[in-house]
Amino acid sequence: MADLNSLVESLSALTVLEAADLSKLLEEKWGVSAAAAVAAAPAAGGGAAAPAAEEQTEFDVILTGDGGKKINVIKEVRAITALGLTEAKALVEGAPKAVKEGVNKDEAAKIKAQLEAAGATVEVK
Repeated sequence: MADLNSLVESLSALTVLEAADLSKLLEEKWGVSAAAAVAAAPAAGGGAAAPAAEEQTEFDVILTGDGGKKINVIKEVRAITALGLTEAKALVEGAPKAVKEGVNKDEAAKIKAQLEAAGATVEVK
């Protein structure tokens, strides 16, 4: 068996171009593709190796329209946000606008359901 420490030292001394050439030679010799191995590695690691795919924890509830039931929607917006009548009316009339920002998934779903029950069209981002 080869001395692994000396092999590591030899590989560390390679330039980027030499390492790319080595990769191509090994792919040809072993009949594999480095791209396939890289793509399979996160799946084999149980997802721990893929921090870019983190689950979103904060959501924005966006009112996209009043659905023709402006008064009901204004009432719900007031109940959800504790805004005054004029502020809630301005928010509804200025749609698309954020009703709540940075809320968790459950709260976002609850707010969306309330607004949709009042006749609004809502989007969660």
